[in-house]
Amino acid sequence: MSDFKVGCSPLTSRLFAGKVLKNGTWGQTKYDVTDTAVSAVAKHLLQLEEKVQFTYKGELYELKVEKVVDK
Repeated sequence: MSDFKVGCSPLTSRLFAGKVLKNGTWGQTKYDVTDTAVSAVAKHLLQLEEKVQFTYKGELYELKVEKVVDK
């Protein structure tokens, strides 16, 4: 049995979605969803007017969306 997962490639930093096997490896089919996933997360945060904090390699980070004003 396999699960559907989204993960970040350590080699390319691209985001992939697809089936992951029981042993933790990607199955036969995976899709590069980098642009779609980043856009979806940004729109999600914007619509909910939220920011998200997470830890990576022991450091705390924060994602938020800010409107850019043209000069």
